[in-house]
Amino acid sequence: MSEKTVAGIVYECVRCGAKVPSEELELRGGEIKCIVCGYRILKKIKPPIVKRVPAE
Repeated sequence: MSEKTVAGIVYECVRCGAKVPSEELELRGGEIKCIVCGYRILKKIKPPIVKRVPAE
């Protein structure tokens, strides 16, 4: 499976590990389901941005 960057929220299937963009879920009627295996438990992937807070 090719990796592509998506501007929206990306979910990951707990069972098979497939990346499911939120746009794909909206196209399928808003149903929360993996597009590969059909499992209904998805977790939200955190963005790889590190937040830096200055220490005083």
